[in-house]
Amino acid sequence: MKEKFYITTPIYYVNDKPHIGHAYTSIACDVLARFMRLDGRKVKFLSGTDEHGQKVEQTAAKLNTTPQKLADENSEHFRELLKTLNISNDDFIRTTEERHKQGAQAFWKVLQKSGYIYSGKYSGWYSVRDEAYYQESELVNGKAPTGADVEWVEEPSYFFKLSAFQDSLLEFYEKNPNFIAPESRRNEVIAFVKSGLKDLSISRTTFKWGIPVPGDEKHVMYVWLDALANYLTALGYPFKTEFWPADLHMVGKDILRFHAVYWPAFLMAADIDPPLRIFAHGWWTNEGQKISKSLGNVIDPNELVATYGLDQTRYFLMREIPFGNDGDFSREKMVTRINADLANNIGNLAQRVLSMINKNCDGIVPEFHFEESDKKLLSFAFVQADKIRNEIIYDQHFSRALELIGQIATRANEHIDSNAPWKLKKENPERMKSVLYTLAECLRRIGLLLQPFVPDAAAKLLDQLAIPADHRLFHTVGAGSALRPGTKLPAPEGLFPRWEEKKPL
Repeated sequence: MKEKFYITTPIYYVNDKPHIGHAYTSIACDVLARFMRLDGRKVKFLSGTDEHGQKVEQTAAKLNTTPQKLADENSEHFRELLKTLNISNDDFIRTTEERHKQGAQAFWKVLQKSGYIYSGKYSGWYSVRDEAYYQESELVNGKAPTGADVEWVEEPSYFFKLSAFQDSLLEFYEKNPNFIAPESRRNEVIAFVKSGLKDLSISRTTFKWGIPVPGDEKHVMYVWLDALANYLTALGYPFKTEFWPADLHMVGKDILRFHAVYWPAFLMAADIDPPLRIFAHGWWTNEGQKISKSLGNVIDPNELVATYGLDQTRYFLMREIPFGNDGDFSREKMVTRINADLANNIGNLAQRVLSMINKNCDGIVPEFHFEESDKKLLSFAFVQADKIRNEIIYDQHFSRALELIGQIATRANEHIDSNAPWKLKKENPERMKSVLYTLAECLRRIGLLLQPFVPDAAAKLLDQLAIPADHRLFHTVGAGSALRPGTKLPAPEGLFPRWEEKKPL
């Protein structure tokens, strides 16, 4: 039976349209989901939209529409973005769906039955933009730490006994050192929990756009309790939870506290295992500037794809910065990555090798008699594959994995230059065939490893090497599934064109 793997994006808030941050998280999850499928796992990959809360209600009122219509319209933008980015999610959950409402209410009842919910009155600071409560000590110049405005709220509320889980959470973090990544974020969370947890207000009465609290419909569930439950309700909770616990929740660093503190506490209270890992990635800036609507520099991922290409965009976002760090988008960096990494290195290698096989070997995979340099190159490619697997599975080091793939292509290009197969054609045609076979086999391994990152381009490369569909899983990367001499290859086509600035007519 296949080992299961459950990965989730955060569910995206429908108050606005998608931006580069949403694309970044979705592509990272997609890379991991595709990788695990190719590694032989049974994968469940979930995305979706978070559609309740005061912010949606207020925005809908400003736009003279209903919260449901606003949610319908903006949820569709996120669904379309996933298609544009070639994201392979298996499910898309909306918190306005009946399956979610029923599951979230069932989850509430379990928390209530376990004795961790009580009624009272909330008085404190609340940020509508963040849909988050803040303590007085957390405010910076009268605003939330995120810079959002806060307002003083006083209303009847149900509370979750978060304070009861302080020691349990700290013990859990200690026993599961890989639960929060990267390390810097883990340290932040532990410091926050150690500073003292207060009970959490988990219902609101001053607006109506939310899931009614079971048995007390004057209250709606706090949007974060509602939203976090999606990871269970999408599996069919409370009736079935086949893929639970989640192997990885991928989130932005701004929502880490909800996922690494509140969520495991809710689950412990419900006697459900917490997820295995939460990875909080960094934020993007644009040409060195913080991204904001007021500056008008929000990066639309749809425009990136339309301008630079789908796989080029996917590659850049996964390669440019170590995953987990903050990063800067610039047009110059994008073009450099496209031309240096994709066109000049991998694309150039494919073009040179496949064109020479087409021209000098009648488009047929040649016979070979390896020399030591050939064996060394193929061994290097195999060792890199094992390193890449570890970087992705254990650490989510996507940038490093792509760097290692690029090193195979660099070594292969050096092998072309040092052996000069165009000279060998006259001087030693048998040696030329061995060199070209070695290079084509390197391309096969590069194609296999690139599949999670640039699926279309990788498929095109593997098609040009006539690799059958059932020989594209990662267990075929070794010599046992190597190219077979005598295999007829299709005519070569360019893989990654150079980016040239289009001049005005």
